Amino acid sequence: MDRFDAMRAFVRVVEAGSFTKAAENLDMSRTTVTQLVQQLEAHLRIKLLNRTTRRVNVTTDGAAYYERVVRLLAELDDIESNLPGVSTAPRGLLRVDVPSPFANIILVPALPAFYARYPDIQLELGVSDRTVDLIGENVDCVVRGGDVKDGSLVARHVGDLQLGVYAAPSYLTQAGTPAHPDELLDPGHRVVHYRWANGLPYTMNKGSETVRIGGRYVLAIDDGNAYLTAGLRGLGALWLPEYMAKPHAASGALIRLFTDWRIDPMPLYVAYPPNRYVRRHLRVFIDWIIELMAVHAPRTLAPAVSKQNPLLPNTPTP
Repeated sequence: MDRFDAMRAFVRVVEAGSFTKAAENLDMSRTTVTQLVQQLEAHLRIKLLNRTTRRVNVTTDGAAYYERVVRLLAELDDIESNLPGVSTAPRGLLRVDVPSPFANIILVPALPAFYARYPDIQLELGVSDRTVDLIGENVDCVVRGGDVKDGSLVARHVGDLQLGVYAAPSYLTQAGTPAHPDELLDPGHRVVHYRWANGLPYTMNKGSETVRIGGRYVLAIDDGNAYLTAGLRGLGALWLPEYMAKPHAASGALIRLFTDWRIDPMPLYVAYPPNRYVRRHLRVFIDWIIELMAVHAPRTLAPAVSKQNPLLPNTPTP
């Protein structure tokens, strides 16, 4: 038995909750993963896992062993990366999930510079606005925006999205241009609703006046790109991050409303599972995201670094 292969197999089974999923993640057969864990249990003379037909649960001894092994594997990774004569370039596969507008407008256009710096990192990029099961789907990290909701993840606060209210000229011609946020509640107005936006209604401030505005909608969408398209087609007013709205506002395709009102920025996070050992290629990817957001959406809120929580159920990070 290769003890480190057995440890890695055990860790992945615990994280995935399944021998089958662990085998898929490790690119091994289920039989091989099962044998490695059984050999490890025989070597230790303790039971690490309780198996049922539907789920694998870690035992008390297995949980204690898992915590130590995760740290050991992380330390081993650092040792190997820093040996004299060993290439220190980060390498390996990263599975990352990001919102679709963020991918199209910010992340993918910046990837040539990323690969110039880290040519040995392989990215599998999921582009979606859905809630991701990081452990079950073997995703290393996600980028999401909004309030911290899930206490089961570690999160790094990487930027703050400045927001505004926008509408297409065709919509304003039909419904009129509202002078005050309250007017969006009038029967003649409507908004495009972002389905994952748990923070609605948004809070808007002007001097000492504060209003919380939602609005009537006839269309709800759970994808950021489609949300933007609906606004461009005059289907209602939108709450958008500046990076999404900027080119359309510059061309006149969107008009910013309530320019003397302020909306609290939306924090942006990179989130990952709390117990998974963070290998060097993930650390440098997160640091690179921070550099990227310093250009596109620098932090303005109090830093929330390395909190034990957030995958938000996706707020529009349109």
